[in-house]
Amino acid sequence: MRVPFAKLLLTLGVLIAGASALQGVARAGSPNGVAGRMPAYYDHRLFTINFFQLTTAQATLLAKNGQQNTIYQSDPGLPGGQPFISVIDAVPADGMNPLWAEVQITFTAGHTPRQLFSDDEIAAAVASGEITLAPTNEMYRCSVIGVASITTSSSATISTGPSGTTTRATSSTRIGSWGAIKALYR
Repeated sequence: MRVPFAKLLLTLGVLIAGASALQGVARAGSPNGVAGRMPAYYDHRLFTINFFQLTTAQATLLAKNGQQNTIYQSDPGLPGGQPFISVIDAVPADGMNPLWAEVQITFTAGHTPRQLFSDDEIAAAVASGEITLAPTNEMYRCSVIGVASITTSSSATISTGPSGTTTRATSSTRIGSWGAIKALYR
């Protein structure tokens, strides 16, 4: 069977274009798996979590599950363009469930945004009027996958809390907040 040269060339062109398009999708990344990794504080300790937003239908069904955890975020970030690192209210062996409801932190007028390090600090900040909390009605599957290493695109000092331990991040290190990750995919 003889295939006309023009038809063969057209088929080859379509296959090459399709393969190129698939490579673009692969390079674009996904918030699933490794790309969904981010730092989060739990009781003044920095962990790495894997974060995946559930669809509205999944979230509606799972919202009936009374054993959800809370992840606190402040999408506007901190002064100087630094991200607010999320705060979680549980880790494995402390009543953690993989279902997480997002709650946004808003700093009230007259209070400079700052990093909070635990759900107890958040409760104290609410009680003092420093912040308000607003449920987002967004549900996530979240797993704590280890101790975090965080970095920034510029040099910055990131404190781990009242213990006085600090980490100096350099331009070769990586950091991300869920607010920044969400902005990429909206």
